[in-house]
Amino acid sequence: RYPDFEVLWYGHIGDGNLHMNVLKPADMLVEEFEKICSQVNPEVFALTRNYQGSISAEHGIGLLKQPYLGYSRSDADIEGMRGIKSVFDPMNIMNPGKLLPEA
Repeated sequence: RYPDFEVLWYGHIGDGNLHMNVLKPADMLVEEFEKICSQVNPEVFALTRNYQGSISAEHGIGLLKQPYLGYSRSDADIEGMRGIKSVFDPMNIMNPGKLLPEA
């Protein structure tokens, strides 16, 4: 469905992590690429969820994957993360909004 995309696969054999990175075609505008990726991401993350994978491993969630955190973490997991963050960062000054969406 996306013949213009080059997909790079790489990972860490020792811990079983597999990563993929989709490269923007040189002749495609960034805005068009981002629009298409916003349609592809839910499909990829749904497959990841079906195979009990994680949308992110040691590289973190970041801003781009934040909307998809619930694909691989339960509501209870996310609330637990909020609780831990509030203990270590009660003023919410360390990277606000980077991992957890603002409540």
